[in-house]
Amino acid sequence: MSIAGSRGGDQAATEPVAAEKTSKPGIRLTNEAWESLFQAQVTLMREFSSEKIWNDLSMREYDVLYSLTKGPDCGMRPADLNESILLSQPSLSRMIDRLEQRGLVRRNPDPTDGRSLNVTLTDAGRSIQREVGRKHAATVAKHMGNALSETQLHQLIELCTTLQRKHS
Repeated sequence: MSIAGSRGGDQAATEPVAAEKTSKPGIRLTNEAWESLFQAQVTLMREFSSEKIWNDLSMREYDVLYSLTKGPDCGMRPADLNESILLSQPSLSRMIDRLEQRGLVRRNPDPTDGRSLNVTLTDAGRSIQREVGRKHAATVAKHMGNALSETQLHQLIELCTTLQRKHS
């Protein structure tokens, strides 16, 4: 509780608290929040990567397969896919090549734009994505559920959604 909030109910004592709530956060606080979010992600990603659930996929390859499930007919253009993952366009192209060679994705002409291609999951790609996805969901639930309450999970969703909306 702030000093102003501990003085009781007089108006002058509560004004600084109200001002704090409406003022923009400072550089230090925003950077501490960013670092905290980033370090939490790094910690969790290390935990996830140590799990024996990936079936000869890297986590990034799984990310591509998972992202494709969100597209119409389990596919999307590489440029759209690139919006949902953290890879450079050249790295994504090489990954799509590798996944295609393994029979997990295929490139098809985009029916709405003859100059573009769609990347879609093959039946084998859907199958491995589902299998790994079930295991990954259980791993996420274990690590997140052991660390945060249901209320905190809802708050985290709300905070992350707010950040995404402000920057998309």
